[in-house]
Amino acid sequence: MKNLFVGIDISNEKFDFCMLRREDHAVVKRDVVENTKSSILKWLKTMNIKQTVFSMEHTGHYGTLLIYLLSQENAEFYVINPLELKNSMGIQRGKTDAVDAYRISAYTITNKHKLSPYSIPTETLRKLKVLMTARERFVKIAVQLKNSLKANMIVSRTLDVKDLIREEKKQIQSITKAITNFEKQMLEIVRSNQDLQVSYEKITRVIGVGPITAIKCIAETDNFSKFANGRKFSCHCGLAPFAYQSGSSIKGRTKTHYLRDKSLKSILFKAAGSAIQHDPQLKKYYNRKVQEGKHKLTVLNAVANKLVLRIFAVANRDEPFVKLSA
Repeated sequence: MKNLFVGIDISNEKFDFCMLRREDHAVVKRDVVENTKSSILKWLKTMNIKQTVFSMEHTGHYGTLLIYLLSQENAEFYVINPLELKNSMGIQRGKTDAVDAYRISAYTITNKHKLSPYSIPTETLRKLKVLMTARERFVKIAVQLKNSLKANMIVSRTLDVKDLIREEKKQIQSITKAITNFEKQMLEIVRSNQDLQVSYEKITRVIGVGPITAIKCIAETDNFSKFANGRKFSCHCGLAPFAYQSGSSIKGRTKTHYLRDKSLKSILFKAAGSAIQHDPQLKKYYNRKVQEGKHKLTVLNAVANKLVLRIFAVANRDEPFVKLSA
């Protein structure tokens, strides 16, 4: 059993670490390391990798280098959700990087039985995620520019803003071309990998699931290995409804949780909108629920949830999707 636990608080240029002993949470060592490849490798050489457990908060791209190098060293490490860590601490006073490193280490010792070691996705999946994130960022910029262009077209009735309109049109054209290029690159990556290609072909047969929805689901689930089932993925997306009640006095309506992947939920909502137009069974379900008085967005959420369950069903079995009649 490993006896040393290292908590790491990461920032852009450096990270603080704190090493604790399992049995008494005593501080063995603490220091600051530059967040560069040479410094991290030098630091890891001073560690007994086989007897040490590493843990850190999920900090996006700040921690990618450390995660990659720990994976290369076959170290056991955990990447913890910052909100989960914060909520587990109770009332806390004060905050510094050194204190946070201690808290991360102590949390890992206490909750190790509930945590799963982090497994770095393949290079193909990591590149797919980067391209998808870039595409989503450019789509947002394109929407902002299009809205600005509409506003300036109205302004042009009373003011000469031809140069501004011309520049915005040029930027929109450039960004649209970049988005198309990102989508092309993602499809090339999927088609160049047999496992991704098989999953892609399976789930795009589900009515309503297009190329972007399919690639987003593959990237977010690490090709359906990250989530045990569709229900857990629905929770991640913010599609799964939960009851809200306590005793006999508190009886709130069943609703989805505010913690969710907003971009993923948006894509699945668009897929659900397409599904109710082309899938007879889902169209009948949608119309029936709306006629019963359900809010349209609530029913659309339920349809998106059904799509997730279908996606996982076909992804995890060899049988193809079968279109059902109404």
